[in-house]
Amino acid sequence: MKETHIFAPVNKIIPFSCVDGFGNRTAIFLQGCNQDCLYCHNPETIHMCENCGDCVKVCPAQALSLVDGKVVYDKEKCCSCDTCLATCTKGASPKICWLTPEKLFEQVKDYLPFIDGITTSGGECSLYPDFLTKFYSMIKAVNKTTYMDTNGQVPLWERPDLLAVTDKTMVDLKAGTDEDHQKLTGRSAKFPIENIRHLARAGKLYEIRTVVVPGIVDNRKTVEVGSRLIADYPEVRYKLIKFRHYGVRKDFSATPEPSDEMMNELRMIAEVSGVRDIVIT
Repeated sequence: MKETHIFAPVNKIIPFSCVDGFGNRTAIFLQGCNQDCLYCHNPETIHMCENCGDCVKVCPAQALSLVDGKVVYDKEKCCSCDTCLATCTKGASPKICWLTPEKLFEQVKDYLPFIDGITTSGGECSLYPDFLTKFYSMIKAVNKTTYMDTNGQVPLWERPDLLAVTDKTMVDLKAGTDEDHQKLTGRSAKFPIENIRHLARAGKLYEIRTVVVPGIVDNRKTVEVGSRLIADYPEVRYKLIKFRHYGVRKDFSATPEPSDEMMNELRMIAEVSGVRDIVIT
């Protein structure tokens, strides 16, 4: 197999997942994100390592080293203590491997007989469209499905080559207004909403996802907007996700979780708006 010179930073691979699209899937998390969500449950995947070397000095397992000015990660030595994350001033994970599509395929090929397909996530995986196009093509060639979990900030309609090898997408709708979206993520809601429209029309949208956080944004408005976007597409699911404290940054850990009553109220809004498939997790 001829190897390309396209690379992406792989943060983590979960061999078997039942929450990242249809069926049993291998979930692949890439490093780097173009949003900075207040409640992010994977904040270590937002920023890229700047190779300062501070984490190398404190790693108790000596799983990190500085080679030619770059931090190198040895997965076999890592004891998963996360001292590196606590040390980094940006909270960026140095535990990444820069892989080509071919090398990533080699890492997941043993799972293929047992899964329905792969899902790429992040961070924000759509920041690496050339990488995904090649990798998805390889996965499709062995008759497995390709799903993309995305925040929608990259205009995917401008990449027909990528969409041609993408079976389904799962798009986050963080907030229903620009003001709320800016407050929550630092970015506008324009591209996520446009992506949802384009992908639904193209038959490429599996679900939209909204994390419900009390007191930060207008959750009712968000669900109203999301429901209108997908009401004409009965095959598209609306997943309403309860905010939970696990994995979030310390300054957001005191935020209350939504009540069951709030979640059921939002479900009713989606139902009244015509959404057929609603899941609360």
